[in-house]
Amino acid sequence: MGFIDFVKNRNKELEFMFDIDLIQDTSKKIHMKQLAIQTCINMIGRTISQSEFYVKKNKKIVKDDMYYCLNVRPNPNMSASQFWQTVVHKLIYDNECLIIQSDTEDLIIADSFTRIEYALVDDSFKDVTIKDFTYSRTFQMSDVIYLEYSNKKLSTLFDGLYADYGELFGRIIEFQKRKGQIRGLVHVEATYDKDENTQKRLQTYINKIYKAFSDNSVAFVPQQKGFKLEELKSTAQIQSVDEVNKVADGFLNQVAKALGIPISLLHGDMADVEKPTRNYMTFCIDPFLKKIKDELNAKLIDKKDYLAGKKMETKRVSNLNFFDVATAVDKLRASGTFNGNELREALGEERVDDPMMDKYFITKNYQESSEALKGGEEDET
Repeated sequence: MGFIDFVKNRNKELEFMFDIDLIQDTSKKIHMKQLAIQTCINMIGRTISQSEFYVKKNKKIVKDDMYYCLNVRPNPNMSASQFWQTVVHKLIYDNECLIIQSDTEDLIIADSFTRIEYALVDDSFKDVTIKDFTYSRTFQMSDVIYLEYSNKKLSTLFDGLYADYGELFGRIIEFQKRKGQIRGLVHVEATYDKDENTQKRLQTYINKIYKAFSDNSVAFVPQQKGFKLEELKSTAQIQSVDEVNKVADGFLNQVAKALGIPISLLHGDMADVEKPTRNYMTFCIDPFLKKIKDELNAKLIDKKDYLAGKKMETKRVSNLNFFDVATAVDKLRASGTFNGNELREALGEERVDDPMMDKYFITKNYQESSEALKGGEEDET
């Protein structure tokens, strides 16, 4: 078995080990790829980790052991925020995430596993490994929480995309280094033997002189007779580092588009933040939460209880300012369209037990147009 095969089989979850270009060509700067991917994934992970997961029954939130497990401490080694960020990372980069329930009813994320697919019965999972422990038993699909992001592994897309951007990025870095390189001529008036050892010693001495100039703000070199250094001035204009940043931003933008993150929001643009934020929550975060909610409903709630009204819900972080929508909320309440508790739920708040909040009120003169057009006097007979 070769070194690369050993690395691959040692831990399939370490994406750094799959970056063969790190071994083959370090000039491509693997950090550009990791920075772009981690920036996007961490942004989604941080947003989802602020969400609240709860069971709702008879229009009320049930705060039990499941609520504590999903929102506070899923297992002894992870907080809820760490847990959901890890779920998002594996779901995006690996295209799938397996969560099992231990004998102590803790939720644990599997590092690696083998899925056996069937046509008409539940799929099964074997060789489920968490850190250095591997389960000897086989898990059925109905006994685990299994999330799948899309049909195609995004890491393959990222690797292919990086193959082009990484090569261009490495070429620009190399070009910038050549343009900023110190070059010069050495004039030696004395004659010497042009054998390999003599040339090597002379080149070593020259390198020491230029290293003294480049590594120190102040450098003194003894002047020797018959030995003259002449630095060549570059006439080409040195390009700005913006050329490098443009390539890195281009790769970051492509990754963001693949994940549904608005580019302006990712770069921190302050102009018109509300619309990109709304698009980000609607087209990026909500689909993630819908996948998680559907799987939790299917695995943690019985069919009979679900049809009776018991179901899993999610409350994502809100960027809504209550003062901005106060007028609209008042109009909806005053027109009798919604009651108080319905409006509280729409605003992301819990229902209250006040009976007045379940009543509908019409505080303005809403009436049919035909009634408004009638005259004030009745016809005399």
